[in-house]
Amino acid sequence: MPAPRDHAYIPGLMSLYPERPTPPAGGLSRMHLTGINALSDDDLIFLLQLAQYYRALMRDDLDIPLRLKGRTQVNLFFENSTRTNCSFELAGKKLGADVIVVPVAASSVHKGEELQDTTQTLAAMGADAMVVRNKEHDTAEFVSSALGKAGIPCAVINAGEGTRSHPTQALLDAATMLESLGRTPDEGLKGITVAICGDIRHSRVAGSNAELLPRLGADVRFVGPEQLHPAATQYGHVERYTSLDQGLAGCDFVMALRMQMERMEGGYGMTNEEYHASFGLTHETLGLAGQHAKVLHPGPMNRGIEISGALADDRARSLILDQVAHGVTTRMAVLDALLTEQE
Repeated sequence: MPAPRDHAYIPGLMSLYPERPTPPAGGLSRMHLTGINALSDDDLIFLLQLAQYYRALMRDDLDIPLRLKGRTQVNLFFENSTRTNCSFELAGKKLGADVIVVPVAASSVHKGEELQDTTQTLAAMGADAMVVRNKEHDTAEFVSSALGKAGIPCAVINAGEGTRSHPTQALLDAATMLESLGRTPDEGLKGITVAICGDIRHSRVAGSNAELLPRLGADVRFVGPEQLHPAATQYGHVERYTSLDQGLAGCDFVMALRMQMERMEGGYGMTNEEYHASFGLTHETLGLAGQHAKVLHPGPMNRGIEISGALADDRARSLILDQVAHGVTTRMAVLDALLTEQE
């Protein structure tokens, strides 16, 4: 069996990774990932560098260091999410962790004593990391505070909560764009324009990307029907458009968001067919951005509503499967950093 190479190379990136990236002086600033704004700039760059490092190892089929061997990771998802749950499970297992997926998606645990008791009990069993997904805002912050009060040193990771926060999705989206451009995290996304299209009002992905991408230098736009834009008091730094013609002009990346019917009361004022005709992403509408523009989608997709199947499957224009692959390596970076790089 041939010996593994001593470095990994990401095709298209002018970067070699002979060894794991150097963490910020003193390590990561926090032991939890509750949201994008909880990360310092140094944390953010390091996580993206580490994500590129693991992406390089995976693409070159090199041995993954088992940095979490002997550690225990608990996935606690109070909402169904096959993609994110599996991605975190794979990430932990590739790093050597023992991963426990708790089957609680059908339960109705809310913030308060019930959630406190559930998470403290699981952490007290020896969990080193707890990956939490819930429909309520600030769940990860609540859990991290509850564990802190109990004196239990367990890292808490927000795997999606409420309608505004999904930090690991934003990190993997940024990693996908950087790789597509052949840039390193230090180079960032300066000069790049990203349009986020669709049901922005109910999207965790839009919220976290609106916080993260400008910190890397990108200009971010929201594009969609006025009734699906967030409240005027939210994300004041993001330009808003109610037509594809204006909103996509000059964009480098266009991200489609699924219509989240389960979070809407009384629908959104148009049929799915009408939405697709006015705001659906197709080869033709992506052309409004330019022939160089690439499309992303956090999934799961509603084909024929926010995006056409032909565009989603066009590997020359679509980065959707790249996002899926980056989901594993970016979450490997988050788990590794939170559990091994604390001050």
